Amino acid sequence: MTIHIRPATVADAELILRFIVELAVYEKAGDQVAATADTIAASLFGPGTPARALICEADGEPVGFAVYFFNYSTWQAKKGLYLEDLYVSPSSRGRGAGKALLRHLAALAVEEGCGRFEWSVLDWNQPAIDFYLSIGALPQDEWVRYRMHGAALRDFAAGQAA
Repeated sequence: MTIHIRPATVADAELILRFIVELAVYEKAGDQVAATADTIAASLFGPGTPARALICEADGEPVGFAVYFFNYSTWQAKKGLYLEDLYVSPSSRGRGAGKALLRHLAALAVEEGCGRFEWSVLDWNQPAIDFYLSIGALPQDEWVRYRMHGAALRDFAAGQAA
């Protein structure tokens, strides 16, 4: 199997949406996908977007994708690479596509002078956790991730904190 990773283009918006839906279903959140091909095209490929995407192909067929962006570490005074999503279709898992995507992203982080390459994983996704541990990634147990979205975000921004 020949694996090739390439930058995604606006023509990949439908494909990326398909992968996003597959990932959401796997993560038991299929009903939470609000993205459309149009919003993906605008948010990943429009002017000023911070996000970037990669397509992973095996023998010329798309088998996965990754979405990432650069963030910043004040402690290191360096940018970092944050992996928002990585997904490989179930039929292509175990053949090196996921590792190739991660290695490609790690190389981008090194090339860009990043001090870190980070991502999150659901605590119940043991196959992913085991995979990440096998490549030398370590969990950051001392940090708890917080999120504000939807009405809570809008209310807080408007000064209507709970």
